[in-house]
Parts: sequence; structure tokens; C-alpha cells
Amino acid sequence: MKELIIGKNDAGQRLDRFVGKSVPLLPESLLQKYIRLKRIKLNGKGAKRDVRLSDGDCIQLYINDEFFEKPKEENSYLKVGKPRVSIVYEDENILLADKKPGVLCHSAGQWDYNTLIANIQAYLAQKGEWRPKEENSFAPALCNRIDRNTGGIVIAAKNAEALRIINEKIRDREIEKYYLCLVHGRPSPPSGRLENFLFKDASKNQVYVKSKSEPGARTAVTEYKTIRSKGPLSLVECHLLTGRTHQIRAQMSYAGWPLLGDGKYGSERFNKTYGETGQALYSYKLLFSFPTDAGMLNYLRGREFSVDSVDFVEKYFGPAHT
Repeated sequence: MKELIIGKNDAGQRLDRFVGKSVPLLPESLLQKYIRLKRIKLNGKGAKRDVRLSDGDCIQLYINDEFFEKPKEENSYLKVGKPRVSIVYEDENILLADKKPGVLCHSAGQWDYNTLIANIQAYLAQKGEWRPKEENSFAPALCNRIDRNTGGIVIAAKNAEALRIINEKIRDREIEKYYLCLVHGRPSPPSGRLENFLFKDASKNQVYVKSKSEPGARTAVTEYKTIRSKGPLSLVECHLLTGRTHQIRAQMSYAGWPLLGDGKYGSERFNKTYGETGQALYSYKLLFSFPTDAGMLNYLRGREFSVDSVDFVEKYFGPAHT
């Protein structure tokens, strides 16, 4: 049990709002529940959530110690009362999550509990698959990342051995990634291979396509296939053979077919015409090819997983094309 004494600068606040600010890791749902159950008391008695606090009041908090820790990415899962995870596939070793555009995989330099990893960890903790207090160092982790404004399948490892194997397979290009994108124009030829060099300017978080190798530039290879065209838009599947930053966005733009909604590599006028502000790009399919031994994950060899639907595809081409 911990006690908080109300000073003059805290007086006048509602009980629930004060506790929410004082114990930021406590989920809102638990906060309200604990007030109802009188695990949060005011001057030794139960109180309504909207009671106003006075100078000198004493709040007693019968709350687990972990909620009083300093908020950081490693414990942000505690704040997640109702995890939001769209699951594509799950077994005892891995979880494939469909990350939606706008969601961060990890916090971006400051504490944020609305990340994909926080929701996955909360989901596993609340179902009892992950017991943080019994672990010395391991926590469920993401094996790949997707840009904030790009959606798609992200792999989470539930144990250390799965994490090691998946990271190794990603490094060795034994997990094949397929993306869907909407582009301006009709690719010519309709299918092909884009192969050039990408130079990354870290200060601008932007890459530049080079036709010839130069210091700092890295080879980038993408296979593409036009699925359907309608007016000025084409739906294209891209298969990544390398995994460079902004690879598809930069290469497709360089080829003359910028992605719809891409504010960095696309056409501002084209994007405004459709009212799109986020790039139409989705990592919709994974193939665990595993040509070499995968140890405890050998059962995944040859298995393919894909999302049920992609919003921008349905919007412009209908659900039958995902």
C-alpha cells in the first residue's frame, strides 16, 4: 500500500484524474475498477471517482508495485488495459500481427503505450503466456518493423529461441515479403525487376536512388507485378529481394510510378486529387521459405500467411483483389 498526500497545487482535482496522473502506468479500466472496489481510498474510506480533492487529503493505493515504476518502453504494456492486436496467425512460438497504418511498432523517442509491441506484450501477459516476474531478461519482441504509415504483417517472437531463429532467417533472406501498393500510372512492362542502388540520408530520413554504385549506396532489388489498372491507378504486388529503407517507395517513384499518398517520394498534386495523406503500401503476405534448417520452427517451412483485406485495395479496386 502506498499513500499520497494532497498538497495545495493538487487540490481541486477529481480523484480519478489525480491518480491517473500520479500512477501513469495504471490502465484507465483498472483505475476505475479499483475505485469501485475501494482499493483506492480517500482518507481511509471509499470514494466516488469524481470527488474533488482538498489540501491535506490522504489517498491510500492498494495497487501492485509494478504500476508505480517509472514509465518506459519496457513496462509500457502495463498501461494497456484492453490489448488491440489483429492476429493473422499464432502458435506457441510466434505471433503474426496485422499492424495498421498510423501505429508505431516501438515508441519513437518518448514513452508511448499505444505501440504494437506494448499491445502484444499486454495480450500475452494477460492471457498468462508471458510472466514478466518469472523472466530474468526475455520479453516478447518484434522481429521486423514496418514504418508508421505503412501497414502489414509484423512477426513477434514469444520465446528467446524463436527470436533467435526468426532474426537469423530474416538476415539470410529466408522469409519472403510481399507488398501491395497503389501507384500513379501503368508500369511498363507490367511486371519486371527494379535493381539499382539506394543512398540513405539519415539526417533527412530519406533515400536517393542511384543508377550506379557509389560510396555509401547499397544494392536494392524489387520484383513487381501489376495486378490490375483502373484509370490512372495501378495495383501492384512487390516482392522484396533486399530490405532497404523506403525501398519500394523510392524505387517505384524513380521508375515513374510513385505511390498514391506518399508525401516524401510521391506527387503532391496527385495525392491531393485523391485526398490521400499516407502511402498506399501494405506488407500483406509472408512466406516462410526456410531452405535451410529452422530448428524448432521447421514446421513453418513452406507456409504462407496473408492479411484478410487491405483498406486502400478495397477502396479503389474492391475486396476481390486482395
